[in-house]
Amino acid sequence: MNYANFPLDKRMPLPNSDAGDGDDFIDIERLLGMAARQAKVVGVCAIIGLFLGLLYLQTTPPKFVSVSSVLIDEGLNKIVDDISATSTTMQTDSAILSQIEILTSTRLAAVVVDKLKLDQNDAFMNPPQSALAQGVGMIRGLIQYVHPGQATPGVGDISKLDPAARDALIATSRRDYAILKLQNEIRADRVGRSYVIALGYQATDPGLAKAITKAYADAYLADQLDASFDATERAAVWLQGRLTELRESSQQASLAVEKFRAEHGLSANSDGQLMSDKQLADLNAQLIVAQADTARASARYQQYKSIVDSGSDNAFKDAAISSDQPSSAVIAALKTRYLTVAKRQQDVEANFGPQHPQAVALAKEKADISAQIFGELKQLTQNYRNEYEVALARETALRANVAAAQGKSSIDNQSQVKLRELDQKATALTTLYQTFLGRYEEAAQQQSFPVGKIRIISDASTPLAASSPRTVIVLGLSLVLGVLMGAGFGGLNEFNERFFRTGDEVRDRVGLKFLGYLPIIGSKPKEDKPDEPDLKVARSPAAIERRARMRVSIDAPASMFSETLRSAKIAFDVVMEGQASRVIGVVSVLPGEGKSTVAANLAGLLAANGARTLLIDGDLRNPGLSRSLGMEAEQGLMEAVVSGQTWQSVGKIDRQTKLAIIPAVSRGHFSHTSELLSSAGMRRFIENAKETFEYIVVDLPPLGPVVDAKAFAPLVDGFVLVAEWGRTPRAMVRSMLESEPYVANKIVGAVLNKVDLKKLAKYGSFGASEKFFDKYSTYYLDKSEVRSKTAA
Repeated sequence: MNYANFPLDKRMPLPNSDAGDGDDFIDIERLLGMAARQAKVVGVCAIIGLFLGLLYLQTTPPKFVSVSSVLIDEGLNKIVDDISATSTTMQTDSAILSQIEILTSTRLAAVVVDKLKLDQNDAFMNPPQSALAQGVGMIRGLIQYVHPGQATPGVGDISKLDPAARDALIATSRRDYAILKLQNEIRADRVGRSYVIALGYQATDPGLAKAITKAYADAYLADQLDASFDATERAAVWLQGRLTELRESSQQASLAVEKFRAEHGLSANSDGQLMSDKQLADLNAQLIVAQADTARASARYQQYKSIVDSGSDNAFKDAAISSDQPSSAVIAALKTRYLTVAKRQQDVEANFGPQHPQAVALAKEKADISAQIFGELKQLTQNYRNEYEVALARETALRANVAAAQGKSSIDNQSQVKLRELDQKATALTTLYQTFLGRYEEAAQQQSFPVGKIRIISDASTPLAASSPRTVIVLGLSLVLGVLMGAGFGGLNEFNERFFRTGDEVRDRVGLKFLGYLPIIGSKPKEDKPDEPDLKVARSPAAIERRARMRVSIDAPASMFSETLRSAKIAFDVVMEGQASRVIGVVSVLPGEGKSTVAANLAGLLAANGARTLLIDGDLRNPGLSRSLGMEAEQGLMEAVVSGQTWQSVGKIDRQTKLAIIPAVSRGHFSHTSELLSSAGMRRFIENAKETFEYIVVDLPPLGPVVDAKAFAPLVDGFVLVAEWGRTPRAMVRSMLESEPYVANKIVGAVLNKVDLKKLAKYGSFGASEKFFDKYSTYYLDKSEVRSKTAA
């Protein structure tokens, strides 16, 4: 199975991004890991924050606060509100806020400054400042010096003024500055939802804080009383002038009403009713009575007229005489007499017959009586006719009078509208005058009540303890700010973390097989000075330590370093199964990542296990492997390839492991190393070595700066990529793999070199192998033992 023949698209694909895991949700585990990794940074910043907090506490002068409580109490002026129609209530938040604005106004600040002469108080004008404030002031002064602002308009050079004017101008400026300073530093806040306002001032002198707070409370109380008195006085003056105008207007309106009534004859009775209306009402009543009388007279006349018109024969039968008429007695007597004569006539005619003279005489007497009755009826009908005509004439006259009275009443009513308007105006002006007169009297009385709506419920006292700086708050805030600053720096570190830290990143970011971790061994190698003699360099402590580092896998075969190289060997054996000889190239992306150390230890491990192994220093431009091994040779790989020699002519044999080593001899500046590594001579050299060795380990130059490893790639069966832990950029490795697919296809796996095992656990996820390296310690040689052996 030849892993090198696998195409790139059949192997583990490269991920699409190197920016993150691609998760859309917050990875709590990753955040906790980041916090653990940056705990030291956060701790250092927290300590710095505490130190700065302590420095601030030591350099900041203490300040004292004196507080006075003012209650806005409406009960104090209740007696005034009971008689004042202009009083207002303060039951809204806006009213409380208005009082706070009055407390922090320029007018009150000016009163307090003048009362306490604060513009001449050096403790108020120039209080001691903290180091932070002094630093800020110096910076501002420097800025103003570098970029001076424009001159204040209207202010010239005061040196040109006479001394008196200059002193007056300076005094005015100091007073204005003191007022502005006091106005900015006074504090007035509402206590909860109550009507209490807490008034306070902070100063470095406790006595000054008390004096200013007390003076402010007194000035506020006096201002309220003065404002109430001034408002009442202004209201009284205005009402007095308004009363004069209203009195004149009321009198003029009343005179206009009387004048209009006289001009239009709109006299009224005691009930306020117009005479024309009264007269019209009386005429209407009389007309109604006259109409009734006329109807009664007409009915009576028509009745008697119908009786008379029916003839004398029927007159006696229909004669229904009213008892209230004078002739009723005569007609009644005649009717009685007529009935008597008629009865005697019937008796005579019944006894003696109708021709009897007495019967004839009685018939004639009855006819005379009937004629008399008819005559009386005619006379009575004539009387009723006269009465009817009189009633009708009276009714007609009354109708004419009513019509005339209605015309007069209509004219008067139209005038009454105008009169009523004038009267209403006069009444309104009179009422308004009475109202303002009452208010004027109330305002005049209210001037004698020196009562405001506020009272001081807690007087200012001398503060016993400093209010600032508060040690606990300052230190707590400093600690929090330090932690936040540490979190910011830690986050910046994590954001800049673009290097390999775990094997998962090797697999996920660049798609390579991860072969294991190679821990740090010994100390950081020191560069040899070029002007030192070779013998001295070879015997220097740094050279001895480098040679020991090249034999870790031999001196400490049970170490974690050796175990990782065994993992690489197994990977090569699996991939290159069936090959008699295997050419393994050890490469890195950047110089100094430890590829030479890995190549030497890998070859030493293979040789120690009994395999025939050849180690070739293929880095012809910078033969670090040869220098680290301390090999002193006149000829090396370049001479063997150029002259066509075999490995035996230039090779060195390690006596302990029987490892064959081909050094590289530096010959000055030689830039055609890539052509040499890809030449036919190099191919013959490798083919000749394959006949003897099972493993040929070649230390090749880095892939980043030169193309030597790419040129040698056709002769390699597989590469081991060495990446330095926490130093090799992932993006650079990915870019190299994408740009050189031929090399990428032959990379069997990657190892992370120079791993700090103490820090490695912080980068592993929970449950990952990086968290359990302490558990593996019983299977590995102790790290101190490895160091002791390398030092030996």
